[in-house]
Amino acid sequence: MDVFEAIAEPHRRALLDRLAEGERTAGDLVASLPALTQPAVSRHLRILREVGLVEVRPDGQRRIYALRADGLVEIDNWISRYRRYWPRHLDALERHLAGTHRPDEEENTP
Repeated sequence: MDVFEAIAEPHRRALLDRLAEGERTAGDLVASLPALTQPAVSRHLRILREVGLVEVRPDGQRRIYALRADGLVEIDNWISRYRRYWPRHLDALERHLAGTHRPDEEENTP
């Protein structure tokens, strides 16, 4: 499995989102996804670890998971090709919002 296949699964992206906030224990990660069983979360974490997006270290009886920034390089390199399109879309959105903005709505807003 490659990095892109790994992040195609929504629960794995949710785990990455949690880890982007900082290191978490396996128990914290399981608790953050109540719809999944502990073995299911462990399976997703194993996949993320195998593709290099997550690392784990023991801390006594606990396992601490962390995001591996260098694992995100492949994703960043792919996305960088498309970043040049974003400013145009943001400019278009700004023009659209400026064209639809009604000053009287702002005056009536509490």
